[in-house]
Amino acid sequence: MKRKKVRDGKAKARLAAMELQITKDDTKITALSLQRGKLSPAMDGYFRKCMEKLGFVPNVLSAYAFDNAKLEAFVDMYNDLMLAPSGLSKLEREMIAVAVSSVNRCYYCLVAHGAAVRALSGDPELGEMMALNYRVARLDQRQRALLDYAWKLTTTPYLVDDTDRAELRKVGLTEQDIFDLSETVAFFNLSNRMASATDMMPNREYHRAVR
Repeated sequence: MKRKKVRDGKAKARLAAMELQITKDDTKITALSLQRGKLSPAMDGYFRKCMEKLGFVPNVLSAYAFDNAKLEAFVDMYNDLMLAPSGLSKLEREMIAVAVSSVNRCYYCLVAHGAAVRALSGDPELGEMMALNYRVARLDQRQRALLDYAWKLTTTPYLVDDTDRAELRKVGLTEQDIFDLSETVAFFNLSNRMASATDMMPNREYHRAVR
């Protein structure tokens, strides 16, 4: 009986240790030990706005919060590419983000932007299709051209030429649209690599969103 109690006690201790490790892993944003720095009033307000609108601060912002200048640069670039007026719709921009992240197998961006695709499209399946293989999704000619270009610019950028730009013009993209598309692809290649390099974990809320 005494041995059984000892075994049970060891088993409970192991279980408690596992649960503690899971809790730590779940709350850890990146693999780097960077302490949050002093945020500017603008960034402090931006974080509060995220809490009000989303109910959480996206982990990518928290990851950059050790350096306010880097955080502001990231936020400004992201907001310009993804939220500012553009010939590309917000859904198209999110689809581009997921297609690029699929090439790079970026866990953070696939989860976060897959949720955005589900929310903007109203189609829970579309985000999954984008993440696994956008070619299986029911896309119109313009969407297909956008994502084919995003895929090529990510995988073989040295092969992009006038033919690719001509194909984009055929589906109605302006010269500025092509620039915006290319910049969005480039941004997410950067973002994917930073997320992978730091082992950035997505907020749990993204997994449950729009299912």
